[in-house]
Amino acid sequence: MTAEPGPDNPGAPRRLPSGRQYEIAVGGQRVLLTEVGGALRAYLQDGRNLLDGYGPEDMCTGARGQSLIPWPNRVKDGRYEWGGDRLQLDLSEPDKGGAIHGLTRWRNWSVPVVEQEINKISFTYTLHACQGWPWVLDARLDYLLSDHGLSVRTTVVNRSASACPFGTGAHPYLSTGATHAGAIDGGLVQVPGRTFLPVDERGIPTGHERVDGTMYDLRELQQLGGRHIDVAYSDLIRDADGRARVRLLRPDNSGGVELWVDESYPYLEIFTGDTLPQRDRRRSGLGVEPMTCAPDAFNSGEGLIILEPGQSHTGQWGIKPL
Repeated sequence: MTAEPGPDNPGAPRRLPSGRQYEIAVGGQRVLLTEVGGALRAYLQDGRNLLDGYGPEDMCTGARGQSLIPWPNRVKDGRYEWGGDRLQLDLSEPDKGGAIHGLTRWRNWSVPVVEQEINKISFTYTLHACQGWPWVLDARLDYLLSDHGLSVRTTVVNRSASACPFGTGAHPYLSTGATHAGAIDGGLVQVPGRTFLPVDERGIPTGHERVDGTMYDLRELQQLGGRHIDVAYSDLIRDADGRARVRLLRPDNSGGVELWVDESYPYLEIFTGDTLPQRDRRRSGLGVEPMTCAPDAFNSGEGLIILEPGQSHTGQWGIKPL
């Protein structure tokens, strides 16, 4: 048995803020992941950062690389109704009076020994009932690195006796390779959304608008500039393979990174990081968040998935060097 750190065990091993660290690799690509949240901490190609992540000695901030289960984005007031009951979640975003990004991103995920190879790894976690969430879910994250880039498959099974509301998402920040504040301003961006969801001061959608003629129209590759964006896009333009793609290229168009989502993700939140509490991280990476449902779907029902007992849901997204 390993000794636990404490006043009676000064020689016990020091623990990192994000727990055990894992690495998968292929060719010149390296992906670094963490026990806490089963999170994607960094992705490098030939030493170049494809993500604006964080170091092994750091605590994750801004939800960088975390998976969002059993809802992405926000639940207004942390409150919703289900099956005639009024449920109250803990307010994990107290400044806006809401519950944000689900319940699993700060939990310790397990890696079964048989689920790790040089280029792939799987994390598992069971979410038991807790404040405002009276269900049990089995969750699994499968990371696979190949010559085509990184793919992430999220599978969740309802192990409860009753149906539950459900949504999932992820929260990587794409990088131009530079990580200083304002690094993305000169980058070239393409977002395949025809519609965006304007929000109120608490980040809750107030409707739907076409992107035509607005600063949110990024359907054609263009410089991001000083645009402040923190909205979800929908009505996504998809390629022949059914995938929608967001691209962030270096200012000289010499390369960059692409994030793709399969058809299980009808929404993409784009976040330029202007409101991050860490001022030196603002606009240092472009948050691109695959989401199966709209923000506040537990109340609006938009895109909400109903998981029946024993039913599973799987979605896949990925990142590709350009």
